[in-house]
Amino acid sequence: MAVTDHGRINQIKEGKLLELCSDPMWRLNNLYWVRDKDGNAVPFHPWSEQLKFLNEIWYRNIIPKARQRGFSTVVQLVELDACIFVPNTAAAIIAQDLNTSTKIFRDKIKFAWDRMPGAIQEANPLTKKTESEYNWANESFLYVATSARGGTLQYLHVSELGSVAKRFPQKVHEIVTGALPTVDKNGVIVIESTVESPDDAFSEMVKVAQKHQQSGRKLHKQQYKLHFASWWDAPEYEADPEGVPISKADNAYFYRIEGLIGRKISKRKRAWYVLTRDNAFAGDQNKMFSQYPSTLEEAFSVASEGKWLAKQMAAARNENRILKLPYRPDLPVLTVWDIGTNDDMCIWVGQENGPWVDWINYFEGSGEHYSYYVGLLMQEGYHVYSHHLVPHDADNRIQGEHRINTAKDILEGLKLRNIITVPRIAEYTQGVEQLRTAFPTYRFDEENCADGIKHLDGYSKVWDEKHGRYTSIYAKNGHQHAPDALRQHAQYRHNLRHNPDGRSRPKRRNKSGMAA
Repeated sequence: MAVTDHGRINQIKEGKLLELCSDPMWRLNNLYWVRDKDGNAVPFHPWSEQLKFLNEIWYRNIIPKARQRGFSTVVQLVELDACIFVPNTAAAIIAQDLNTSTKIFRDKIKFAWDRMPGAIQEANPLTKKTESEYNWANESFLYVATSARGGTLQYLHVSELGSVAKRFPQKVHEIVTGALPTVDKNGVIVIESTVESPDDAFSEMVKVAQKHQQSGRKLHKQQYKLHFASWWDAPEYEADPEGVPISKADNAYFYRIEGLIGRKISKRKRAWYVLTRDNAFAGDQNKMFSQYPSTLEEAFSVASEGKWLAKQMAAARNENRILKLPYRPDLPVLTVWDIGTNDDMCIWVGQENGPWVDWINYFEGSGEHYSYYVGLLMQEGYHVYSHHLVPHDADNRIQGEHRINTAKDILEGLKLRNIITVPRIAEYTQGVEQLRTAFPTYRFDEENCADGIKHLDGYSKVWDEKHGRYTSIYAKNGHQHAPDALRQHAQYRHNLRHNPDGRSRPKRRNKSGMAA
């Protein structure tokens, strides 16, 4: 396909220009201007990875990627192009925050439209022009915002969903339940992001798409197609290797990646990778795994910032402590409970096995009576129980029974014995540290505890947008109940070790602390 010099576009006769514009690929290769990474105005020509995406685009698309791979640009130009040349096109772009939204509209949409040939602007002029939305005479419109409004869209681009999930977790629910369903079944959705966490909404959608890809089955229109974009296939990610020390460990890493991807990684690319890691991220390899992954699996392996148990879960996997753990009838069973608000309940089932505590099962639910959970335990056929650990609020009185009972009273009435209430601690973070200390002795059954493991991965801190950092407050994102239950075991064991009489001796409470 021949590419026309952008500087000569306006010299093409109007009739010929409109004829050429009947081909959308010609339009994308010839009509649009963008800013390069140095801020210069340059003609847009899709490079190989962008062309590959355009040739493989599906109704629903999800792109885990390295930073600055140009997918946002090409998707936004596709939306703009559709609005200009296809009547009645409704398109939207969702950005992570208002500042980013304003920048996308100014630097991508407005920038490209202002440089469109005059003949095309005159053939389909703007009827509405704001700092976040354009409407055209052909009844098409495009807007950039932090959420999608009502109505039906033909195109929707969700930019950096992983970052949205990290910084504004409440917005993810709005996007998933509000914005995505606005797209017509024959419309196009593109969701792209770097991987910020192995367990957020973006990563879960990527994993589902990966399973579809691996199955080899034909995709339904509503299923997402996976497009992965690494750093090593980006032509601009190269540097002069002279003077760049590449260690034996670094070269061993590159050789391993070469074996996985089936292609060579040049000295120039190796030099760029090492320079970027050591200077942009102060040598933090995990940051490279997240921002410039070599493989999709590598992106998910990162020990996520802002997760209470990130290092502990990474160590559990590296040390093969998430495995198949069958129930042993010769060992007694213990249970640990979280009795949450709003009827949330979760239970870990474990066995002390030499130096290990083997967590062999996990149950959770909501809106069920205590008898339901006791029934689940009975169905498993565990022979002997050593004890049951419940949190301090199990001694609170509960309305709703024939008489006012505590949770502990109810459980004892259901024939559970040796129920131990774990004392309240003064500081929430103190309990988390006790859980981290105990974690190296924990092993988990990979199948029966799968849901609980997912919650341990998702156990998060609250992001402070004002100060740009994570706080010491736990996020109420639905993942907190399982680690809170496991924390009862760690706190109980800590008390036995430091207070043989079993009583907690809390320190003086800090006003900013959270009791738990």
